[in-house]
Amino acid sequence: MLMERISEWEGSMADSGKFARKTDKIEIFDTTLRDGEQAPGFSMSAEEKLMMAEALCDLGVDVIEAGFAAASPGDAEAVRRIAAEVSGPTICSLSRASEGDIKRAAEALQPAKKSRIHIFLGTSPIHRKAKLNMSKAEVMAAIESSVSMATSFCDEVEFSAEDAIRTEREFLTEALECAAKSGARVLNVPDTVGYTTPDEIYDLFTYLIANVGGAEKAIFSTHCHDDLGLAVANSLAAVRAGARQIEGAINGIGERAGNCALEEAIMVLATRQDVFNVHVDVDTTKIYSASRMLAKITGNPVPRNKAIVGRNAFAHEAGIHQHGVLNDRRTYEIMTPEDIGLPGNALILGKHSGKHALAARAKELGFEIEEDRMSAVFASFKAMADELGEIADAQLIELVCGVTGSSTNVWQLKRVEMRAAHGGQAEPFARVELDHPLRGMVTDIATGEGPIHAAFNAVQTITGISAIVEELEINHVGAKGRTDCIADIVLGIHGEKFTGRARTRDVIPAGVEAYVDAINRAAASQSRDAYGRKKPTRTPEKAKDAA
Repeated sequence: MLMERISEWEGSMADSGKFARKTDKIEIFDTTLRDGEQAPGFSMSAEEKLMMAEALCDLGVDVIEAGFAAASPGDAEAVRRIAAEVSGPTICSLSRASEGDIKRAAEALQPAKKSRIHIFLGTSPIHRKAKLNMSKAEVMAAIESSVSMATSFCDEVEFSAEDAIRTEREFLTEALECAAKSGARVLNVPDTVGYTTPDEIYDLFTYLIANVGGAEKAIFSTHCHDDLGLAVANSLAAVRAGARQIEGAINGIGERAGNCALEEAIMVLATRQDVFNVHVDVDTTKIYSASRMLAKITGNPVPRNKAIVGRNAFAHEAGIHQHGVLNDRRTYEIMTPEDIGLPGNALILGKHSGKHALAARAKELGFEIEEDRMSAVFASFKAMADELGEIADAQLIELVCGVTGSSTNVWQLKRVEMRAAHGGQAEPFARVELDHPLRGMVTDIATGEGPIHAAFNAVQTITGISAIVEELEINHVGAKGRTDCIADIVLGIHGEKFTGRARTRDVIPAGVEAYVDAINRAAASQSRDAYGRKKPTRTPEKAKDAA
């Protein structure tokens, strides 16, 4: 019966043309700088908020909720700076349903080319009684007066019925109707406590869109929290029911368990247009950089298994998967890493990897392993993988050279010494030794802002390749008395990104070795010919002769 009612309603709307203008585009409302930033551990300064806002602008979100101007002078300053310096998205400030909050929001938003005041007021029984101490009539009066007032201070007003999911359906309808008739362009129906389910929110939005009077000039928005792990699923269910704005945060940050992860919702809508029949006007290739920018600013790394932007999102270790991806990436990838701006997928070499992945990675490093040598190389590889888990490039080079007696045209870290400066006038420096089959052992001593930065400078001098460290993450792993450090790095070199990875017993050589690994990949990329084809690689025998 429910689906029949939905079909009847959709048909009537199509006939009347009531919602014809909003059947395609889903507006992306980013609250990383407000709901996300107010979560413990994610606080940002005004300068950091501005940096993040610029990344969100590059991504192409429709609305940036820059902060809660009335919360503090710092928040007001951040909203004001973003409003003045970021052009493109609508700039928004949160506001309680009070005259003072609205005026502070309006003042902060004054420089914005497109401004929005986002008014919220609790509507559920528990909020009316325990937090607001207001009757239904008082809530309705506050909605009418605050929304009406805000319309005179900004380009558009959004109203949120806080804790809408636990609000009586009839009263929620009345509250949203009051907001719409008072001038709200966006009607937000938030799952403030992450309580609802996809079926439930679908039914609620279907009902509200059909029954809220005066909403013809407004769009419905969904703002879901992730307390039960359903924020993205609930947001998408609301879209299927007719919501035309999704609110969320990059990396899913926010109060308690966080908000709807915008990168996930965006890529679902982009990848499954056949299901949702909508589109988003964002540049998905900027997703990865926005995610990493947030992680860097807040000091909160993205979990490896995080959907879309985690390191493992496009990584493959299982031999069957690697073989399939090497033949045709579509066998195990429903979207490409390039779609989100990631520097390519990763074939992780470990105990689950097969000969195809081993041969492919060895070839990238300059080895053509002859068929009669592969069994010996593969056996040694499996033994090493059982002991260490993941095999980094430096370890693979050492393994192949040891088994075949060959060499390859890549740099290898042989030694690194550092001095850290703490107090006094001592300057951080590093001494780095790299070995190359053609140039031999090369040493350089360099200074830097810190010892690892100095080591990176030394590597740049030796190799002649300048790079910007865009990301560096080092983790301790291991068990049974053995602890290793795994370093992952992303370098920016001449507008391209190159990744590197290393595994050593100590933090310092891990970071430097990962840097060298990325430099080697950049050098290999530069060795392509004018037609984009790689120059011929060498067999182990030829490499040995060349050395």
